[in-house]
Amino acid sequence: MTDFSHAVRAEWLKLKGSPMVRFSFIAFGLAPFMVGLFIIFIQYPELAVKASSFSAKAQVMNIQPNWPSFLAVLQQALAVGGILVFGFVASWIFGREFSDGTLKDLLALPIRRSTLVKAKFAIYFIWCLGLSFSNLVIGTGIGILLHLKDFSAGPQSLTNYMITTFMVILSGSPVAFIASWGKGYLAPLAFVALTLVLSQILAAAGFGQFFPWAVPGLFSDISGGTNLLTGWSHVILCLTGITGYFLTRIYWTKADHIS
Repeated sequence: MTDFSHAVRAEWLKLKGSPMVRFSFIAFGLAPFMVGLFIIFIQYPELAVKASSFSAKAQVMNIQPNWPSFLAVLQQALAVGGILVFGFVASWIFGREFSDGTLKDLLALPIRRSTLVKAKFAIYFIWCLGLSFSNLVIGTGIGILLHLKDFSAGPQSLTNYMITTFMVILSGSPVAFIASWGKGYLAPLAFVALTLVLSQILAAAGFGQFFPWAVPGLFSDISGGTNLLTGWSHVILCLTGITGYFLTRIYWTKADHIS
């Protein structure tokens, strides 16, 4: 086995023994159930009388009892909720070594620091991809139970869902650097909260296409803003993801973590 394989296996073993993985899947998995609940109130208006707030929310979001609408709202939940949950994942993977005091033991291993960083990013990617697929599977099951129609647009909706997944994963890489630089969980979680607030403000002001953390939401058409995106929006998002990776790598390889 290569050093990278050993490092990935070590990170994987940490995940298996942590309740954080189960917590993240449970928390993120609430989204398809909420979307299914909206669909039920649309299908059965008599229930909406008893839950007027849900009904009003469903009408505002223009939810329809069909597959394209269901998958579109699920994609929107991924675009917004993923920023928070994926950011939490990145902060835990990179910040726990500092908070738990295990960093020195990790760096004492005969493995390059850059390899350790690559292994952590690999686990981040797998974890986030698993969260996305889990919601898609749960959502598909709920859609089948609700007898949704018009699956003709399903393949395109699935493609958009996966594109949104990779967008949100890219936007989370700077969180890894903040977690490393901040030596724990607090700084990256504050950073994630800040990006969520700024995403809403800048999107409402018409500048969301230039803010990488707002791009997934605009792409998912959460504010009718898909047409606002340009090629530069995707370039900015990609550069943000790449920059986050290399800043994290540079920090882990160059900083003095012993003192």
